[in-house]
Amino acid sequence: PIQDVRSGGRQSSGSYQYTLRSDDIDLLRLWTQRLETALQQVPALTDVDSDQEAKGLQVAVVIDRPTASRLGITPDLIDTTLGNAFSQSVVSTIFEAQNQYRVVMEIDPQYAEGPEALRDVQVMTPAGVRVPLSTFARYEYTNTPISVSHQGQFAAATISFGLRDGVSLSDATVAINETAARIGVPASIFGSFEGTARNFQSALSNQPLLILAAIVAVYIVLGVLYESYIHPLTILSTLPSAGVGALLALRLSGSEFSLIALIALFLLIGIVKKNAIMMVDFALAAERQQGLSPREAIHQAAMLRLRPILMTTMAAMLGAVPLMLGAGDGAELRNPLGIAIVGGLLVSQVLTLYTTPVVYLYLDRLRLWHAGRRQRRLQRRAAAADGSAIRN
Repeated sequence: PIQDVRSGGRQSSGSYQYTLRSDDIDLLRLWTQRLETALQQVPALTDVDSDQEAKGLQVAVVIDRPTASRLGITPDLIDTTLGNAFSQSVVSTIFEAQNQYRVVMEIDPQYAEGPEALRDVQVMTPAGVRVPLSTFARYEYTNTPISVSHQGQFAAATISFGLRDGVSLSDATVAINETAARIGVPASIFGSFEGTARNFQSALSNQPLLILAAIVAVYIVLGVLYESYIHPLTILSTLPSAGVGALLALRLSGSEFSLIALIALFLLIGIVKKNAIMMVDFALAAERQQGLSPREAIHQAAMLRLRPILMTTMAAMLGAVPLMLGAGDGAELRNPLGIAIVGGLLVSQVLTLYTTPVVYLYLDRLRLWHAGRRQRRLQRRAAAADGSAIRN
């Protein structure tokens, strides 16, 4: 059945579309048929079809050019004669006081009901001699497309397809590209995915940039909050474990990494980092107010913040369980969201309780080393300035 809900593209019988474009219509139709036949043998695809309609019949006038040349008849003269006979040419306009009428030249419709009317067509030579068309031309039946689709300035043909159970759209796009390369589609024919498949490719290419933009935004906010370039990195160190957990849960459950799963990663960026925020915020306060060393401060933070971290994580995880186990209409859209959140929270909870204090201490040592190196550089500059002043 034709899909009622489509994300762009042409009207077709399949959910996804692959469009071929070329400036050679005959070559386009030939390779569209070959590619369609080849794709019907690909196990990952179903319901492979194209928008190539059944061909209709046309009458082609074949000119014997040497004979026509001897009679002084040019192809342009033949074209003009046939146009005047069958195309209803406007030859004049009659103007009256309140209206105007166009004078249309054509042969009597009863003589134009079939190709046999070509036998009665006569061409007037420049010498004023009437020559029957059958003297220097013949007509024959050929096939012609009923309609020609275009995309931009090129003729286009669209192949629609569906996916078998358990096959992702990314696997299908790879299979189609490999099939087109295997059968040797000419370079003069350009192929591209359209509609939902094209939107999928666009979203796939933008996913790394979107994730990077989210991480950069979080880093800037945390840097402003803690007035530090180092401590935001401690908090962001919890994100890789959450991403690994989400991808591992999707893998084990057999779910695709869909747009909903990508949204789950963005949610995890906001949820998981609160574990490190609780510990880092408490450790910094302990260093400033109680004068504890970084090791003592982060140890005390890990001990006292364990219960709040577990409570908030369990609340978020249990809130995602209905999404993961839900059934009914639309459940297949919500399940990846719940699976990714539960898997990401579970893995990150186990790992970050151990990794966050370690990362905090190493980055704090890096901060102290950088501060000491900067201090020594300032002291050398001051000493050099004092020595220069004494010599002067």
